[in-house]
Amino acid sequence: MSLAVIGPGFGRTGTMSLKLALERLGFGPCDDMEEVFAHTEQVPHWEAVAAGRPVSWDDVFAGYRAQVDWPGAHVWRDLTAAYPQAKVVLSVRPEAAWWTSFSATIGQLIAAPNQVPLPPHIRTMLGVGIELIQARTFGCPPADREGVLAAYRRRIAEVSAAIPPERLLVFDVAEGWTPLCRFLDVPVPEVPFPRVNSTEQFWKLVRGEPH
Repeated sequence: MSLAVIGPGFGRTGTMSLKLALERLGFGPCDDMEEVFAHTEQVPHWEAVAAGRPVSWDDVFAGYRAQVDWPGAHVWRDLTAAYPQAKVVLSVRPEAAWWTSFSATIGQLIAAPNQVPLPPHIRTMLGVGIELIQARTFGCPPADREGVLAAYRRRIAEVSAAIPPERLLVFDVAEGWTPLCRFLDVPVPEVPFPRVNSTEQFWKLVRGEPH
């Protein structure tokens, strides 16, 4: 099994809803940060990535058909080169809505990493996230609204420039099934599009609390 769908979009762009949608469409399992939290054997791979050490992407994503969200979104260039047949779904949402969600969740967490009690493997991944997201992607503190939004725009521009149009879908989960199913060439399910991962659900996840 190798990746058939790659998701380079930032966290809080509807990635959990997209994950569930991809799995419903047959492109699962789909890896994301929640999967890393649930499968601690993945953590050393991402520690290696953060430290600049080489990894085997086939090992990192063993058993998965898709990937969305951080930490995988950080290495989208490597993944699109390693899996040239994979399609790319770039999740986006309006900037103001994304900033509101990000700053109430991931932004708070990486700005004050010691303020929240976390299970050890989640704390390790928080360190990875600070390196990959704050240091390498944003290049500014997570509370710097303009700096973070500049990085958000930059990701969209870079992916759009690097990936051929026939391989790329820029997708807002508010659009629902139709554009996603058309792009992936699969039938539209007769169920509502998933809508999950509120701010409250986010904090339960990172604290290791049951859903």
